[in-house]
Amino acid sequence: MYKASDSRYDNMKVRRAGNSGLQLPALSFGMWHSFGDDANYADSRKAMLNAFDKGIFSFDLANNYGPGSGAAERMFGQVFNSDLKPYRDELVITTKAGYHMWPGPYGSFSSRKTLIAALDRSLQRMGLDYVDIYYSHRFDPNTSLQETAEALDSTVRSGKALYVGISNYNGEQTKEIIKYFKEMHTPFVVNQASYNLLNREVESDGTIDALKENKDGLVAYGPLAEGMLTDKYLDNIPDDLKLHFTNSFMLDNKDEIRTKLNQLNEMAKNRDQTLAQMSLAWLLHDPVVTSVVTGASDPKHLDSNLKALDNMKFTPDELAKIDEILKNK
Repeated sequence: MYKASDSRYDNMKVRRAGNSGLQLPALSFGMWHSFGDDANYADSRKAMLNAFDKGIFSFDLANNYGPGSGAAERMFGQVFNSDLKPYRDELVITTKAGYHMWPGPYGSFSSRKTLIAALDRSLQRMGLDYVDIYYSHRFDPNTSLQETAEALDSTVRSGKALYVGISNYNGEQTKEIIKYFKEMHTPFVVNQASYNLLNREVESDGTIDALKENKDGLVAYGPLAEGMLTDKYLDNIPDDLKLHFTNSFMLDNKDEIRTKLNQLNEMAKNRDQTLAQMSLAWLLHDPVVTSVVTGASDPKHLDSNLKALDNMKFTPDELAKIDEILKNK
């Protein structure tokens, strides 16, 4: 019988999403990869419970995580019902809908019918009455943002979600949908976006500015660019390396990226951190970043990532040096 560690909150940094009541651990547990029907259940369960014992009380899911639609949610539901159910009021459980989930025109994107049907499926798979945050996983070019906003709002009114979020929405899309949320008094809290030292599009496209202006938060996914921002590729970036589509540009000039990685790695050493730890800390130095989603299924990797929270402060000189490294061609 699992019993959570009594010291689980002793060292975790907890951050608030803007001026909302939503609070998240600085690191959230992502279930995009390595969790689902093909995964080893015992290993997955161990990783999830280890994370909770370390103070990571937020679990990030989506309808299409798996591989295979619903697979990660099913696995989460098994662990939740066998071990984590007594701690439901401590947990922040989030899911998303928008990428391919089932056949036909309603199996993806963000129409009212799609979002509401997908949430019902998610709740059933996970054995939950509600999720804490329900996200529109991507902007739908064929559905008005007002319809998407109203659909998300109705999930809160029905009691199936406590807060709503958006994911992969750019600055203009974020600003527009926030306007509808404000009109309806919808508890919108975060935009979840791809963000890391090498991929800073959320800064240049206005997403960060829109969230700061409205006192909302950003949840960063892909913080280590699928391992690029670790010491794995300092000597060589393989030709067959697969990156998330938001990070694929990094393979366009591998020599340039490798030079930057080595320069950043030297900075990390001077901070007594690994490159991965500095990369996580850099994201969290900005208070608009409420949480960073990490997919560390290996307890050793998770423990290493958690050490990033020991030093999240950067001097102005360090921040300027990082910008200088990243802007050099």
